[in-house]
Amino acid sequence: MLAGSARYLVTARWGGRSVAPFDTLNLADGVGDLAGAVRENRRIAATAVGVEPTRLALTGSVHGAQVAHVQSAGIAAGCDAIVTTEPGLALAALAADCVPVGLADAQRGVVSAVHCGWRGLVAGVVGATVQRMRSMGAEAVIAVVGPSICPRCYPVPAERVAQVRAGVSSAVFAAACPTTADEGASTGAPRIDVASGVRQQLIEAGVAVEVQVSGCTMESDALFSYRRDHQTGRHGLLIALGATPDVG
Repeated sequence: MLAGSARYLVTARWGGRSVAPFDTLNLADGVGDLAGAVRENRRIAATAVGVEPTRLALTGSVHGAQVAHVQSAGIAAGCDAIVTTEPGLALAALAADCVPVGLADAQRGVVSAVHCGWRGLVAGVVGATVQRMRSMGAEAVIAVVGPSICPRCYPVPAERVAQVRAGVSSAVFAAACPTTADEGASTGAPRIDVASGVRQQLIEAGVAVEVQVSGCTMESDALFSYRRDHQTGRHGLLIALGATPDVG
């Protein structure tokens, strides 16, 4: 439970109906899992966050900065962030190494779910989502940041570090790439800490991180990791409004 009447849930790998290599609580279709198992897993997750099983909206995962205002269940194709003012509608960002983020101003009745990898960091999906929420009346936005791959497990080419450097603020770059490309040449491959970059972007947007869920997706068997397993499922961060908010 977040401040006000917003609820959130971060799912793990276990407790669902899927079989290997999607075992067991895979929430994503389009990865090769059986459609019936995914439907049942989504029902389990929606019920756990306190909404009707059919009241679940999901982000896409295209690594951009498009934000969709959703009012009903379904997948927002082409959008890595979704926003709603509908009580009882759960939003979900799915991931298997990227950073899932839940944002809420429960008093003003606005919540969102965001999927952010390094491309989303560069595209600015977090800031775009906060801006969209504020255009819909949000004021004091708080965040839940879900588990993701840690920088120790995320070596990258120097060119990728250069792309991040060119696309974000100096403070975000310092948080996301504590080892520069030059240093990487002598100490091993450079790394990207996407979660730290996301947290810095939230700070720059004036958003307080109320909850940080620990765990590296690649190191934990309790989480899905595409980098570790390649063909695998997706866990999720779900967020929903409860009672009608006070907007007076």
